[in-house]
Amino acid sequence: MPADPPAFLAAAKAARLKLSKAMQAFLIEGDDRPGALAGTLRRLAAAKLNVTAVDGLCAGMGRYGAILWVKPRDVKKAAAALGVMGT
Repeated sequence: MPADPPAFLAAAKAARLKLSKAMQAFLIEGDDRPGALAGTLRRLAAAKLNVTAVDGLCAGMGRYGAILWVKPRDVKKAAAALGVMGT
């Protein structure tokens, strides 16, 4: 998730890298504890959605973060299940 997408695309092109099409992801964050992401995954499972990938991140200071992907066709349904606005 580049901060400057046009610069990222130009650098990838200059390096002759092949990129996949742009995808949407969800940034999940909160207080770090065992099972911190379980509630989020439970809501998606209850909505009958599969998660295609999760990258967990250590945020420090007792916080965690995760980047979560679902299939493109499921983004709006996942956003609704997670209570996210603006998709």
